[in-house]
Amino acid sequence: MTAPTPTLPELSPGAGAAPRAATIVPARARPRLRALDGLRLIAALMVAAYHYGGRDGEISKAWGSSPRLQFPTAHEWFAYGCLGVQIFFVISGFVICMSGWGRPLRSFFASRASRLLPSYWAAIVLVTAVFALPAVAWDAASPSDTLVNLTMLQQPLGADRVLGVCWTLWAELRFYALFALCVVLPGATRARVVLFCAVWTLAAAIAAGADQPLLDMVLMPQYAPFFVGGIGMYLLHRDRADLTAWGIVGVSWLIGQHFAVAGLWHAPDPAFFSQRSSAVIIAVVTAGFAAVLLIALGHLDRVNWRWLTVAGALTYPFYLVHEHLGWVAVEALHQGLGLPSHATFGLTIAGMLALAWLLNRYVEERLTPLIRTGLSRSLTPPR
Repeated sequence: MTAPTPTLPELSPGAGAAPRAATIVPARARPRLRALDGLRLIAALMVAAYHYGGRDGEISKAWGSSPRLQFPTAHEWFAYGCLGVQIFFVISGFVICMSGWGRPLRSFFASRASRLLPSYWAAIVLVTAVFALPAVAWDAASPSDTLVNLTMLQQPLGADRVLGVCWTLWAELRFYALFALCVVLPGATRARVVLFCAVWTLAAAIAAGADQPLLDMVLMPQYAPFFVGGIGMYLLHRDRADLTAWGIVGVSWLIGQHFAVAGLWHAPDPAFFSQRSSAVIIAVVTAGFAAVLLIALGHLDRVNWRWLTVAGALTYPFYLVHEHLGWVAVEALHQGLGLPSHATFGLTIAGMLALAWLLNRYVEERLTPLIRTGLSRSLTPPR
């Protein structure tokens, strides 16, 4: 997950790139990309729809039956909501390249840590506390595994996850590490970013063919094209006439839709929860790429409503808490109070957004500046 869209850094022509005065717009002339905040919330709501009505599993226990019975028609569409994660990754590639350009490594690290950790820690504590209540039917992770979860390294360490969605954060962390080491540490330039995209794309394809767990863990072949595609779109945001960047975006889309279809499509089988169409999977991935591209090229600059900034700020805490606490809310509203499925669905979404606002207001707004300042000072070398 990424932070609300930062203001753009001062632009300068990178090494190996001749400036194009006709196409490169100075950073201060660009408005805040509020449309990106709105798209981030849409992606989060897609994932929530998937978790509440697009699959079987724990959510069936919360509803008292399969969501296929609760939403006879809508469940087939909710099943595509998991592709919101791929859209998140495209947005992340765009935003991380933008925020890392012209920034020293210590500042980049402090920015990422201060953005991710406050709400994440709060969500870990909150979910653990709620699951420990006698009236709640779900089992919490063990105390040891819960403590490991505070590091965000629970997956490679083999600990149980407190938050089901944290697997996407593990993918984000690996992307941050690759980008920091290869681009931010030596200094971001256009040539270096292009080389990073090209090498990662080729290495990820090799990793997919080699079928080696270590290569898969480091290079993430199934997610790399989405991050790389977002990076390519940031290059287009800087210079829409950059043909190399267009090529990066095009190749990333081609590979990304392949992995999305390979991971989500299956032959028709009445035993499966849903029958996703490969054409619809491709369409959703294409729509995600197209939406970020339109924002990058400035075609959605008119979508500049102030409330979109609030929407972007709520996305990360909402994403963290919506799944597991949503189970509790669905069971309480539907089975406990007897509310209809659609009312339960809507009230659960609204409740998780309200909780996200509280986390943003009383956790992020207070702790993020403190952590960023503290890390920046501790990482700054003495004079």
